[in-house]
Amino acid sequence: MKEIVVISGKGGTGKTSITAAFASLAENAVFADCDVDAADLHLILSPEILVRNTFVSGQRARIDPALCTRCGMCKELCRFEAVIINAADGTYHIETEACEGCAVCSEFCPAKAVIMEETECGEWYISNTRFGPMVHAQLHIGAENSGKLVTIVRKDAKKKAAEIGADMIIVDGSPGVGCPVIASITGASAVVAVTEPTMSGKHDLLRVISLARHFRVPLYACVNKWDINPVISGQIEEECIKANVVFLGNVSYDKSITAAQIAGKSIIEYGDSQTAGEIRAMWEKLCQKI
Repeated sequence: MKEIVVISGKGGTGKTSITAAFASLAENAVFADCDVDAADLHLILSPEILVRNTFVSGQRARIDPALCTRCGMCKELCRFEAVIINAADGTYHIETEACEGCAVCSEFCPAKAVIMEETECGEWYISNTRFGPMVHAQLHIGAENSGKLVTIVRKDAKKKAAEIGADMIIVDGSPGVGCPVIASITGASAVVAVTEPTMSGKHDLLRVISLARHFRVPLYACVNKWDINPVISGQIEEECIKANVVFLGNVSYDKSITAAQIAGKSIIEYGDSQTAGEIRAMWEKLCQKI
């Protein structure tokens, strides 16, 4: 079983559009959306949720009013100003969104009135799509530990792939080079980096190359909207060759990709176009390589 993870050095490069196109070209595959901070693959694959799970991670403080003596120690020690005094009756409570779960208030409360409780941070799902099973997730607003949730999504995707005897897992990874990306690519069969022909796109790709090299993951690259700046596109291809990264090809700027998204389809499904042909050629090259 091969696991292909599509990532990008920054958001907005077209990573999800290319992932959806790959999904429509793959046979006997399972799909995963590991961009849990801003999941959007579901907008194209339209999953039917079969199983819904709660993601619990980290802790938040809660003040037990029956034990609280209103000494003010918790408010004095909280660096995040999460302890609020009710003006009406002088009682203390924790503003959940402001609490960072550091537990200082709980540790030093003389009355032991501050209780640390596990927090529901999001959900993850097992679904069906028109292309095959999909595992995806969504963090709640302001929630943390996305790397941990990414690991859960990948683990369930592998389990589902093993159950149905899938040949491949296609993952829509996270942008950047942080913890969620590391959790997305570690141990993958191949990583496809999608970049754009700008100086920042070039710089971000170099960071992705360094990250993939560190974790010894085979890296492939492509330039989306290459024709808006052919000079930088050429420079990016040269950088890939210099770094021994397999360059899959260029994808042209095409407004029909946006039209396809509005229609809830991948560019491959939307109809024959130059862009669809370019992505199809990249997919065939990638399959040959892996």
